[in-house]
Amino acid sequence: MTSGKSFIIPLFLLVIVTFSSMSLSLASRHLLQTTLPNPTTLPPLPSNPMPQGNVPPLPTIPTMPNLPSLPTIMPTLNLPPFAASLPNMPTMPNLPFPFFSSPPSTSNP
Repeated sequence: MTSGKSFIIPLFLLVIVTFSSMSLSLASRHLLQTTLPNPTTLPPLPSNPMPQGNVPPLPTIPTMPNLPSLPTIMPTLNLPPFAASLPNMPTMPNLPFPFFSSPPSTSNP
């Protein structure tokens, strides 16, 4: 029973190896060419040009109005340095926290 289906795995590996060396576009083209029906069975293309309907012209895209140009030189502002403008923050006192301290000694001195 397995001898009848044993060709599937090597065939699958052959397909993977074949398509892994191709680019994706070539592989898809190859698949499309092998899966398309026979070109002789396709109906012929019409020889006369297809009639075109009355297509209205596309609307014109409105253009943006011309805006006045911005000045290229920014005005200079006399600002104090940033660090000097910050208020003095009080420092935190160094308080010992009881849960961070070492455990009390159990031996008597």
